Amino acid sequence: MTASSTRRTTAARSRLAAVGAIAVAGALLLTGCGDQTENSGSGSTDAATAAAPLADKLPKEIRDKGVIKVGSDIAYAPVEFKDSSGKTVGIDPDIAAAMGKQLGVTFQFENGTFDTLITGLRSKRYDIAMSAMTDTKDRQEGIDSDTGKKVGEGVDFVDYFTAGVSIYTKKGDDQGIKTWSDLCGKKIVVQRGTVSEDLAKAEAKKCPKGKKLSIEAFDNDQQAQTRLRAGGADAGSSDFPVAAYAVQTSGGGKDFQLVGEQVEAAPYGIAVAKNNTQLRDALQAALDAIIANGEYDKIIKKWGVEDGAVDKATINGGK
Repeated sequence: MTASSTRRTTAARSRLAAVGAIAVAGALLLTGCGDQTENSGSGSTDAATAAAPLADKLPKEIRDKGVIKVGSDIAYAPVEFKDSSGKTVGIDPDIAAAMGKQLGVTFQFENGTFDTLITGLRSKRYDIAMSAMTDTKDRQEGIDSDTGKKVGEGVDFVDYFTAGVSIYTKKGDDQGIKTWSDLCGKKIVVQRGTVSEDLAKAEAKKCPKGKKLSIEAFDNDQQAQTRLRAGGADAGSSDFPVAAYAVQTSGGGKDFQLVGEQVEAAPYGIAVAKNNTQLRDALQAALDAIIANGEYDKIIKKWGVEDGAVDKATINGGK
């Protein structure tokens, strides 16, 4: 859900069929593919190697700690969010837990505001950032997508999923909104720092005089949904899995509806500091391993987002 300076506006095919499956997954929160807080067991060197065959690929300091600290905006259901018991669940935590089994470590998710996650990675507060984060050239190169100026050294991404961006409105009140151009003269709510905000800003520049597109950005997507639900805006936008989940679950499915098709289909990536290539490569190997052994497909199917699945782990595949 990061902003992209390179536009790809070809609409992805509609994935509305996945909405119902996403909702079913929401009812299965306590049957996840793995608990991201579960520690690997102790035993002989041979037993440990068998249990975590890729452990030796990790940097020694992480292997010794047994923990990878993950910066994440844990308010983006169904990608990552808190369930009714306060446990962190979702697509990302499940994938991380499966990778952790391969690496012999626990992925420890720590909540943070989305637009500060890369900063936290640079300051070494986190080892990685995993938060439905779109892999883009700007992020790879440390470029501010609004100004075009370099603001940091950039990050590397291990790409693990593909998602587009969707628009949603109050149910039964789409106000004729089908495409981004239909938003001129209206107000949209988005999460700050996301591709949805970036798209809205780009569209606002194209709106004719007298038909201003108003944009209200929030720290998280739940706040944006609350604003729309209360009638404070005409539409909202977020990544397709998130929009679909909100449509199916908010108000028992009575609050929102998807409008139009997805745009800007692009990879989600796990962000890693440029100078931490050993960790990056270990993550890539772990992701490839769970794709090969079928754990990845089980997780993707559980959450009803099969159309976003990848068949291999790619480094910096974003454009």
